[in-house]
Amino acid sequence: MITPFLNAKGDATPSATPSPAASDSPKAVAELTHYIDPNHLWGAVALGVLFLIFGLVLTRLLRRAIRTLIDHDPNEHLDRMTLSFISNLATFIMWVILALLFCHTVPALNKLTTSLLAGVSIVSVVIGFAAQSTLGNLVSGISLVIYKPFRRGDRLQLSTPTGLETGIVEDLSLGYTVLCTFDNRRIVLSNGTIANTIMINLSSVDLRVMMTPTISIGYDSDIAKARAIVLELAHAHDDVVEVVGCPVVNLGPSSVDLSLRAWCTDSATAMGAEHDLLEQIKCRFDAAGIEIPYAYQNVVMSGTLATTAPADAEPTPKDEQD
Repeated sequence: MITPFLNAKGDATPSATPSPAASDSPKAVAELTHYIDPNHLWGAVALGVLFLIFGLVLTRLLRRAIRTLIDHDPNEHLDRMTLSFISNLATFIMWVILALLFCHTVPALNKLTTSLLAGVSIVSVVIGFAAQSTLGNLVSGISLVIYKPFRRGDRLQLSTPTGLETGIVEDLSLGYTVLCTFDNRRIVLSNGTIANTIMINLSSVDLRVMMTPTISIGYDSDIAKARAIVLELAHAHDDVVEVVGCPVVNLGPSSVDLSLRAWCTDSATAMGAEHDLLEQIKCRFDAAGIEIPYAYQNVVMSGTLATTAPADAEPTPKDEQD
């Protein structure tokens, strides 16, 4: 009765018997593998769907990691524009790698890739010419991130087809840089264009901006009185941090030009303060009798002008008496 429970050496160790669940597991794995077999069309499609889902999950995890990193940096020690650009670049590289892995996994696409690599010299030349601008913008974007001539939120002043524009850096993508103007317009520039453009960064080191509006008065006006009014209004303005002076900068053909020199906290504040001061100066000059000259012409006529009455004009009483 004990013999069936003993092995060949006489040890009382029970022998392992395969369970039904353990025998069904390899069969289920084999059936699942059959559905995603890359040698068949539908298997390749199912494998592509899995790669797509995997890429979307990685993209979401990457963006969540960047968002968590930003949330733990309230003092903005890390540049937001750099993080956004790195996130976009990493996402692009990840999708390229997944596409290459998928092509390598599917035998039909692997053979197609191998045949295309045979003519890699011709293909590379064609792709190089076709994507020259795109690759140039990508490289320019990387250089902008590395050298950091501006950051997100900086106020830039640059020349555009519509003239001199000032805008706040809103975004830097793989191909383009977006600026937002004060009137809520969007200036979209390619990274290659903005990398080769001379720009003025109004927010790079010191946010303070000196406003220098020009005020013109007539030659018969009192310069000291006009300067005292301008300086009084500038000192009284809330947005003016420091008043430097108001010297005479030009003696024009018909005006004496004064220039107010005053510091403001930033460029946007300086623009609003300048507009307010110009209106206040005009009102005070009018009240003080200080002339603000404007362009006009005096027509001087010499000689005698002969006037002839029209033929159908009614005779005057003096003509009737004659």
